[in-house]
Amino acid sequence: MNILITGCNGQLGNEMQLIEKDNGHHMFFNTDVADLDITDQQAVDKFIDGNAIDCVINCAAYTAVDKAESNRELCTALNTVAPAYLAAAVERRGGSMVHISTDYVFDGNGHTPYAESDTPSPDSVYGSTKLAGELGASKFCHRTMIVRTAWLYSAFGSNFVKTMLRLGKEKDELGVVFDQIGTPTYARDLATAIMAAVNKGIVPGVYHFSNEGVCSWYDFTKAIHRMAGITTCHVRPIHTSEYPTPASRPAYSVLDKTKIKETYGIEIPHWEDSLKECLEKLLRQENN
Repeated sequence: MNILITGCNGQLGNEMQLIEKDNGHHMFFNTDVADLDITDQQAVDKFIDGNAIDCVINCAAYTAVDKAESNRELCTALNTVAPAYLAAAVERRGGSMVHISTDYVFDGNGHTPYAESDTPSPDSVYGSTKLAGELGASKFCHRTMIVRTAWLYSAFGSNFVKTMLRLGKEKDELGVVFDQIGTPTYARDLATAIMAAVNKGIVPGVYHFSNEGVCSWYDFTKAIHRMAGITTCHVRPIHTSEYPTPASRPAYSVLDKTKIKETYGIEIPHWEDSLKECLEKLLRQENN
């Protein structure tokens, strides 16, 4: 297949590129905004038709959750409008689409892991635009796989893991919220799952993917520092109310992964095992 990867310079896009070498039976077209403006419908149509694209893996998104509250126009263009353009273009070719979404489509008021059948209720501009993007992608391409994920991190780009490593080395004390519960997702594991789905054959629908296990941001930070050998920074638990942000965060956004595991026959690592793998990779990068 000819596969278009959008957002190739992001965390997930970079991880997708690393596993392309193990999938040489496909031809990959890796793009970011400089190569393809996915908010330009004519450009999208021209690229997908001109390169005979069979499958779109849309890793591009506006992910600055707090800035989205005051930048709704750009957030909507990237998260809502662009997925519909990509979906419509690949549908005309009889192709398929994998569209990445988020736990922010839920308000986080639940207390048991969210299944794909649970009714979304976003409580932020980011969450609302991502939900609308899901609906558009599914509407315009009948072979669309929506993958909701959460707490994404990797060795690439800016993310929570890298921030906590830096702050752990710079500060004597750090306050991290303990009343937001979810599961970290190593982008490498997500990329692997996406390729497994593409290779097996896309079964349309909504799926949830994060690593296994549950933790708070406080627990996550403690694990990052423990594994990285950071002992000079005291991490204390704080309430969300002590760290106000423009956008509301889900208090509980653990995702039920049963559907994706059963449909595609994949095993998902525990978040601590994947965190260890990512930290070892970051350490090797520092030493090279």
